[in-house]
This record gives sequence, C-alpha cells and structure tokens, in this order.
Amino acid sequence: MNLRAIAAIYRYEMDRTRRTILQSVVAPVISTALYFVVFGAAIGGHMGAVGGVPYGAFIVPGLMMMSLLTQSISNASFGIYFPRFVGTFYEQLSAPISVVEIVTAYVGAAATKSVMLGLIILATAALFTPLSVQHPFWMLGFLVLTAVTFSLFGFAIGIWADNFEKLQLMPMLVVTPLAFLGGSFYSIDMLPPFWRSVSLFNPVVYLISGFRWSFFGTSDVNIVVSLAMTLGFMVACLAIIGWMFRTGYRLKA
Repeated sequence: MNLRAIAAIYRYEMDRTRRTILQSVVAPVISTALYFVVFGAAIGGHMGAVGGVPYGAFIVPGLMMMSLLTQSISNASFGIYFPRFVGTFYEQLSAPISVVEIVTAYVGAAATKSVMLGLIILATAALFTPLSVQHPFWMLGFLVLTAVTFSLFGFAIGIWADNFEKLQLMPMLVVTPLAFLGGSFYSIDMLPPFWRSVSLFNPVVYLISGFRWSFFGTSDVNIVVSLAMTLGFMVACLAIIGWMFRTGYRLKA
C-alpha cells in the first residue's frame, strides 16, 4: 500500500476544500439552518409530536442525511471529474499507484468533508431544538458509512460524466427528489398503505430510518434492514467502480 501517494491526493483534496470553504461548508450549513427555521421553528411549532418526538427534533436526522447525500456525491464527483477534465488524472493512472489507492484517497477525502459537514450541521441543529442521541456509536457509524457509500457513488458519477451538466444531473434530478420523498420531513407510517409500500422501493428511506433510529430509538424500517441496504449499495458502488477501471470506461480517452 502506497501510503505516501494516498496522503498526497488526500491532502490536495482537503486543501481544495479550505480554498472553497464558503461553497463547501458555509453554504450547505446556511441552507440547512433555513430548513430548521422554516420547518422546525415556524411549522413545527404548530405540529404535534411524530412517534413521540417533537417535530423540530424529528426532522434533524433527515436534514442531516439529505445534506450528507448531496455533499458526498458532489465532493467525490467533482474531485475525480476535474483532474480528468484538465488531464492530470491520466498521470495518476500511469504512476505506480494502484486503483485501490486512488479510490481510497479520493473517496476518503470526500467522505471526511461530508462527515465534518454533518457534525457541523448537528451542532447547528442543537441551537434550534433540544437534541439527544440515544445511540451515539451507531449515529457516527451510519454517518461514516453513508458518507463513504455515497462518496463512492459520486466517484462513479465523476467518471461517467463527460461534461459539467451530467455532473449535476444525478444529484439534482435523482438524489434530491429521493431524499425529499424518503421521509426527511415525515414518517412513512403517516402515508396511506399503498404509498407506504411504494416508499419502501426508495433506498433513501432505509438510510434516513436507520439514522433516525440512532437518535430516538424509533424507525420506520428495522435497523438491520437499513444497515443491510446501505452495505448492499456500497458493495454495488465498489463493483461499478471496479468495472470502470478494469474496462477503462471513460478513463482511456
């Protein structure tokens, strides 16, 4: 394992975040804070508890997960797409660095940024609503697992995309709608039986449900199922990235 190569790519990606801190950190935190103000304070004050949890606190895991998904994909996809765009990534492919080391460095940096952002959002949420985390170990575990999984997904998107429009296509048209419809602001138990069954085909439901369980001990889906679905999606992303490097898909142009 070439640790020096991993560290060099990792440091470069983290330095890029520090150079664009307004876009990478401040903007997502402000956007999420606005959700807390509108849905938590304004609307939540007129709503009852959901599953015994005040509405303002209930939406915190969903909002954290929504930000985590979009930022993980954005960080990882842009991180690999830009070197491809300017041509420097092909130097890495010809260098004595393995595929595992390349993926570890880029995905590790993207996941680190997302986890840091998630923790900042959690601290911000505590300013708006009283919070307690019943299972802090599981909360951190789900946070890291989701960040890594969707950073892998973003990495695959960054290789697939051949222009900046495609780079934004998947997060804007697929991931964000799935996050809104995945129980970020409501429990799927509140839906009619038919729509609840339809919601179970949305993979984001399992992520938010498992993450919410780590906060309040209640969830829409069994915690084991949530964990299995997340791990399954991560394995699928790893398989896709492995196929891309093995076949040279969009990498040998």
